[in-house]
Amino acid sequence: MTDLTALGAARLTAGYAARDLSPVEVALAVLDRAEAAQRAVNAFVLLDREGALAEARASERRWGRGEPRGPLDGVPVTVKDILLQRGAPTRRGSAAVPAGGGPWEEDAPAVARLRESGVVFVGKTTTPEFGWKGVTDSPLSGVTGNPYDAGRTAGGSSGGSAAAVALGAGPLSLGTDGGGSVRIPASFCGIFALKPTYGRVPLYPASAFGTLAHVGPMTRDVVDAALLMDVIARPDARDWSQLAPLTGGFRGALVGGAARVRGLRVAYSPTLWPGGAGVPVAPAVAEAVRRAVGRLAELGAEVTETDPALPPLDELREAFHVLWFSGAARVTQGLDDAAVAALDPGLAEVRERGGAYGALDYLAAVDVRMAAGRAMGGFHERFDVLVTPTMPLTAFGAGREGPEGSGLTRWTEWTPFTYPFNMTQQPAASLPCGVDGDGLPVGLQVVAARHADATVLRVAHALYEAGVAALPAPGAVRPGGS
Repeated sequence: MTDLTALGAARLTAGYAARDLSPVEVALAVLDRAEAAQRAVNAFVLLDREGALAEARASERRWGRGEPRGPLDGVPVTVKDILLQRGAPTRRGSAAVPAGGGPWEEDAPAVARLRESGVVFVGKTTTPEFGWKGVTDSPLSGVTGNPYDAGRTAGGSSGGSAAAVALGAGPLSLGTDGGGSVRIPASFCGIFALKPTYGRVPLYPASAFGTLAHVGPMTRDVVDAALLMDVIARPDARDWSQLAPLTGGFRGALVGGAARVRGLRVAYSPTLWPGGAGVPVAPAVAEAVRRAVGRLAELGAEVTETDPALPPLDELREAFHVLWFSGAARVTQGLDDAAVAALDPGLAEVRERGGAYGALDYLAAVDVRMAAGRAMGGFHERFDVLVTPTMPLTAFGAGREGPEGSGLTRWTEWTPFTYPFNMTQQPAASLPCGVDGDGLPVGLQVVAARHADATVLRVAHALYEAGVAALPAPGAVRPGGS
């Protein structure tokens, strides 16, 4: 029998159109899997069985009349608990946001576009408090485990979304990424995620972390991500910084498959900074990424091993800290003493640092950010894409901000490949490219110039078609149970 939870969005809607699949039967299977995933790895803060089944029944009626609302009608979707969803509390991982603090009457732009398309909303996924760090645990919802080993982290801050997608609790999820927050968990959980160019997907309310924050798709393959982008990248007047829709659409960018990368100028940077100034890359990670880059060369891409001339890592990281920690201070600014005392201790520390920065510190950080942007702008005059590891390591123990015994404490110390491209606002995606000796997924990152989201998707899709992204199934939840 077909495992309905293993089917992607494109396959589901084709089945609905042919009357081979039922949105209600799919929703039931996905809800059962979501409940099993919740027991196994704690991926959700809310599961809405009643609401999801009502939406699935409405979708089934529309398909029966031959009148689907859009290309995702009836597809199960999860939403990170940072984004507003009408009728569901958006607590952002924090007990400081009361469940009854609604009335929760508004959708974020991406959620609104999905609702208009007739999707089935399964539930809200876990996040660290206010999405502040690269792992997913919070005083509100506890620790989210990894689908491949529940004792390890799913990554973050969109860790619940990544775990849900990997375990079949819906093929599509909306995540947010301010420093790697869709790409880190995608790498650790063995799925695909795209951080689009800033402004490509409208965002409202504006993030306290400013123009570092992006909304992006988290899926099991590139085709589904392109389908999702074609829906969520539509205009919304509430975001004054939004970009115009992509001409030709995202799904159209995939036409031609692997042949579309022939002659593409690919820069491969194993460490991103000359001489490996960043965190040492684990041998299994380095080897898996190198093999995938070799596959791009076999497909006809022109591969050069080189590093972009970014500002020094320490300088770039400190500038990111000024911007990020200031955001942490801003998002918690209105809390009373009791709420501050109940914060994640790490968040409490960085909000104190953020509150101590002045305007000149912030503007100096912006200067570093602009220097990084200029460097990457020049780099992409010579290269179409940059390929790096997504992460220098695989998933480590859950419930901690950094890897055991590494001496790395703050999450920015072990994510040197992700947050630089939030600083520059470029599109960047993570896709799986193998596993390490413990069977844990390894991620590869593809980065392109601002506005070249279609190029990122095209390269990632070519690697999927070439078999690079094939992984063993995660073991935290088995088909039909937990």
